[in-house]
Amino acid sequence: MALWIKICGLTTEEGVAAAVAAGVDAVGFVFAPSKRQVSAQRALALADGVPAGITRVAVMQHPAQRLVDEVWQVFRPHVLQTDAADLDGLALPAGLAVMPVVRAGQAQPMPLPPRLLFEGPASGTGTTTDWNMAAALASQTQLVLAGGLNAVNVGGALRAVRPFGIDVSSGVEREPGVKDAGRIREFVRAARAAMDGADQ
Repeated sequence: MALWIKICGLTTEEGVAAAVAAGVDAVGFVFAPSKRQVSAQRALALADGVPAGITRVAVMQHPAQRLVDEVWQVFRPHVLQTDAADLDGLALPAGLAVMPVVRAGQAQPMPLPPRLLFEGPASGTGTTTDWNMAAALASQTQLVLAGGLNAVNVGGALRAVRPFGIDVSSGVEREPGVKDAGRIREFVRAARAAMDGADQ
């Protein structure tokens, strides 16, 4: 099965273009307080050149309903990514899919959702998470692994966890909040090569 790859925390046209050129499956725009935070209007402008086949993900954490509503009305993402516990208190439009975030060391939603993102206690810190716990969950659902991934360690992460997909942000940046085109290419190339090797 092909590996699903998401570049998250995009803030510049150059970063978006590099992600698209590298052949990623999804692009993520952060609406939570962060160096990578963008407005709904900015996300709409950044995604203008993203082909229809690439998933646009709105990344939030403990969002107010008004933020969800604004982002939906202005940006029209395909997917909302937010902590699993957030979803119970939100009224979501019928056309918006969800990717609940499950964090190492915290309670897991039961039953597990069909697809989830697994990472550490805090997002965007560049710290790897518990790959053993991730591997256990990956055997039960479509798990997207996040947290401290980069071109050097992604092969080991894929071998250890066997995830459905991977998500990277700080590991492809030249400075916090600014993606590096070369690092995006290198990361995607390393991930695809590791998967090709695992399939042989």
